Amino acid sequence: MAKFKKKKSEATPGDTNSKKESTDENPQDIPEIEKSESSDDKPSDSSISVAEKSEKDRKLNKLFWLRVGLAVISGSAATFLFEGIEGEERRWASIAFMIIVFIGTIIVAKGMKMQLPSSDRKKIVTQGIGSYVFLYLFTWIVTYTLLHSGSVSSGVNL
Repeated sequence: MAKFKKKKSEATPGDTNSKKESTDENPQDIPEIEKSESSDDKPSDSSISVAEKSEKDRKLNKLFWLRVGLAVISGSAATFLFEGIEGEERRWASIAFMIIVFIGTIIVAKGMKMQLPSSDRKKIVTQGIGSYVFLYLFTWIVTYTLLHSGSVSSGVNL
């Protein structure tokens, strides 16, 4: 329960009406918690920080879409690049290719010279990583399936 400011003459510790008097609303009795703070405390250079944040968000957005585009392109390319490899080696070669392309995007991101605080440095690596992995795998599987759909007998005569 919030404490109200009271005058010393209003209530004493043994007074039975002290709770009743403290809940009476007077315009002068404003709880300390509800006092409004002045908005003059904001720094005058807030427009600069907003511009910097906007620039950072724009670059992170650009990195995200770069990774999405590269996931689709490299997932499709993996189908054709590793056509000559058979079995389990094809899968591991494609996963290694996916990791190499992702590391390439990290190098590109560092070249973008994003001014990130030390707490956000990991965003260079984590920005869009889930979308990248899933789109790469999805595109790789779909292109492989479409490329080889006519050569595999499904047992169903259409």
